[in-house]
Amino acid sequence: MKRSIQRVLLDHYDRERRELPWRGETDPYRILVSEVMLQQTRVRTVLGYYDRWLARFPDVDSLADADIDEVLKAWEGLGYYRRARNLHRAAAVVRERPGGSFPDTYAGLRDLPGVGEYTAGAVASIAFGEAVPAVDGNVRRVLSRLCDEANPKAAWLRTRAADLVDEQRPGDWNQALMELGATLCSPRSPKCGICPVETFCAARKAGTQHERPGAAKRAAVKRVRIVSAVFEANGRVLLERRPHEGLLAGMWAFPEARAFGEAGRESVLELANERGLTPVGPPTTLPEVQHRFTHLHATYEPWLVTVTDSGIPAEARAWVDPETPSDLAVPIAQQRVLESLRRRAAAASA
Repeated sequence: MKRSIQRVLLDHYDRERRELPWRGETDPYRILVSEVMLQQTRVRTVLGYYDRWLARFPDVDSLADADIDEVLKAWEGLGYYRRARNLHRAAAVVRERPGGSFPDTYAGLRDLPGVGEYTAGAVASIAFGEAVPAVDGNVRRVLSRLCDEANPKAAWLRTRAADLVDEQRPGDWNQALMELGATLCSPRSPKCGICPVETFCAARKAGTQHERPGAAKRAAVKRVRIVSAVFEANGRVLLERRPHEGLLAGMWAFPEARAFGEAGRESVLELANERGLTPVGPPTTLPEVQHRFTHLHATYEPWLVTVTDSGIPAEARAWVDPETPSDLAVPIAQQRVLESLRRRAAAASA
């Protein structure tokens, strides 16, 4: 049965696969970029970034040579910025290898920063033809239904996926499984009637395809309120580089505090004092901004404060004009605050 499944699915993949810019690639760097971008991100979103990224960083050397601010700016809007930082670090590691060559095995790829089981399996199989599996969410769902396994654990998935890898075409096989999950074997409405492996699917036979895999337990989403201090002087606002570890590491954002409401007003004034800024008049509120991280729902409460000077100079601070595009990498939530400033300015001048 294994050979039959491989044959019909690869035949279907050869006929029906989507034309994507990374399909057919053999360059491990380009494959790594695509796989990292696709982690927790929809294909249609990645399509808007992949070619631009390669135009800016066409190879390992260009990425390794780039400043982290340039890297984060190119990634701006894709989210999960740790992926960009890890790509940057991985490029530096590869360049330091003998001859600047990419690791050409699954085990070697796992040693690169940010490269986990799935990414190493995808790159090793697609770029180097190593017969190893690559299990992402789509593959998990396909295998769960194919075997009618209600609760596929990681060890079971690794074993089952490894058993099914086509040794002659491992890269195409892994992509075919992912493609099946992305296009036909979807979470809520599987298109079983046109699925190439329908006759081999245990869940389809049992009528449990809509129940497989079982719902995973989701971690409770933590909700936080964050005060954003929007200090304005001479038409510019202050941004600060965030710490190099933690949420939105290394990006540029407004100074923050955790108090809100009237306490938020006071905390903003305290932040101004810490930076040597002299407020002119009382702080005023800007529209709140909602942003959802993986396990965090943040409500940003921006307070606009006009100040008389640019305060104490610091390397990790920058004054930017909201009306002018910046080279700094600014998170989406803070970009929305900047947009509200532009709307405010437009309304005032109307």
